[in-house]
Amino acid sequence: MRSSSKVPFLLFEVSRQKCQEWVVAKYSPVKIRKRNMALAIATFLFITLLSTTKASAFDSCASSNNNEELSVIPIYGKCSPFNTPKPTSWENTVINMAAKDPQRLSYLSSLVAQKSNSAPIASGQQVFNIGNYVVRAKIGTPGQLMFMVLDTSADTAWVPCSGCTGCSSTMFSPNTSSTYGSMDCSIPACTQVRGQSCPAGAPGPCFFNQSYGGASSFYATLSRDSLRLGTDVIPNYSFGCISVVSGSSIPPQGLLGLGRGSMSLLSQSASLYSGVFSYCLPSFKSYYFSGSLKLGPLGQPKNIRYTPLLKNPHRPSLYYVNLTGVSVGRVLVPIDPELLSFDPNTGAGTIIDSGTVITRFVQPIYNAIRDEFRNQVKGPFSSLGAFDTCFASTNEAVAPAIIFHFTGMDLVLPMENSLIHSSASPLACLAMAAAPTNVNSVLNVIANLQQQNLRILFDTANSRLGIARELCN
Repeated sequence: MRSSSKVPFLLFEVSRQKCQEWVVAKYSPVKIRKRNMALAIATFLFITLLSTTKASAFDSCASSNNNEELSVIPIYGKCSPFNTPKPTSWENTVINMAAKDPQRLSYLSSLVAQKSNSAPIASGQQVFNIGNYVVRAKIGTPGQLMFMVLDTSADTAWVPCSGCTGCSSTMFSPNTSSTYGSMDCSIPACTQVRGQSCPAGAPGPCFFNQSYGGASSFYATLSRDSLRLGTDVIPNYSFGCISVVSGSSIPPQGLLGLGRGSMSLLSQSASLYSGVFSYCLPSFKSYYFSGSLKLGPLGQPKNIRYTPLLKNPHRPSLYYVNLTGVSVGRVLVPIDPELLSFDPNTGAGTIIDSGTVITRFVQPIYNAIRDEFRNQVKGPFSSLGAFDTCFASTNEAVAPAIIFHFTGMDLVLPMENSLIHSSASPLACLAMAAAPTNVNSVLNVIANLQQQNLRILFDTANSRLGIARELCN
């Protein structure tokens, strides 16, 4: 909705008659003098005009002017920039997104430091798989608006650039930015990018190629330019300028890496944000609402519980936490501690990830959780997409809560974070699944559906992760 100078006059003409009817209806038991009527009408018009002008000037899809908070936009929401149709069935949307989780887990398992994670690049127009949540960012001078996917398990930011083969129609134009520059192989940052292809000691631009999402790849030039997030400007921000894309998982307007590595947003803005950010992800069902991303320690919740972040030098981008157990209702599920323990050498353990849709546990852990859940809920059970524990929604009243036990903190999942409902049939399903067996099956992933309507705070300076209840809409 846009503000207009004509709104007050149109409002007055349309509302004057209704105002008088409203005043009479409200005060008809009392004798109203003409001057009181005029005063009442004027008061009503002023209040209505004030609220309408405010409403007309407020765009629910606009990014916050508060530099401590940015809108986090669900990709299938009203504010999505990608013209995605409103889902007729949100559970089918989740099922379709969750079907891509195995590729995501394959990608997460490949994030090993000092290992070139490159893939062949093929040309050709591609159909893009859009990420789950995006945030507005402006790159260059003057700033060019891009809607970049949030990814807590990636470091390097990248955007499609002019002339890109296989990219979407929205691309960053380096030629129109007065502050753009490509980076040379001799710059130390080049050695920190996975898949860089600089011969030792050779001059020239820093090119690199990476795989993403398990089945896609891109070729890019390491570049630098101004990055604007809200009212904050980060000068000389290093990112990949993509020239070729292959596959179907590359976000169409780029990605903003919120991981823990040296090229991430936190590392490149340490003096500005002190290694702290948080997000609140709205439910996939919240079509008309966006969540928020808060950068820096200011404005973060005071009443929040923390668990330590664990650092894996072999997977430096990932946010590992110490999951010590899982309860279903009042029953602590019997799980072999070795299946939960953190092992930097194998990559075993549990991570928090913004790009996976439903929480995935290694097969023995998931089977134990599922079996206990079934013990407490009346069957019969059926399958729906990735979900193998669906039951009549009339039995939902006896569905137990799922509790994640972390070091120093227990997280009781809200029921909407534990179950997914089918509108086509009276079914409810346990909204978790086993990790695919064809990938590194030692990694457990707490995914975004289980994080919705929670404030998740990442404090890398103090190596801790905080969680608090919050309505993210």
